[in-house]
Amino acid sequence: MAYKRKTWQQKLHNGLPDKVEITDKKFADVPMAASMYIATPEIVDAYIRNIPKTHHTTLQQMRRDLAAMHNAEYSCPITSGIFLRIVAEAAYEEHTAGKPISKITPFWRMIDSKSPAAKKLTFGLAFINEQRAKEGLDN
Repeated sequence: MAYKRKTWQQKLHNGLPDKVEITDKKFADVPMAASMYIATPEIVDAYIRNIPKTHHTTLQQMRRDLAAMHNAEYSCPITSGIFLRIVAEAAYEEHTAGKPISKITPFWRMIDSKSPAAKKLTFGLAFINEQRAKEGLDN
């Protein structure tokens, strides 16, 4: 039986809930016994959709904002990065299927050519650089 890989859209809409957990040990930049928010890909998608055109924000800023919005001290650094990639890949997948740029999540407002996430994307930097240039964002 062959394993069928999930699409990026399926990964984006995975149905799992967000949650706040108390860390039982130091975890990346999160100290032991801290409250840590674990978002979902859909929450990250919604956050990015609210970044105004011509504005850039960082993964670190998103983590701070999401933690504050959900009464936690931190947001998970690992899942936040993974979910950012899922959002970007799902948006690009939609675009290649014919959805106009104006209707996809503008992930280039968080990912630039220097972002660690950019190196992991399956479609490379040209698309990101093009969209950032159209919005007057530095590459």
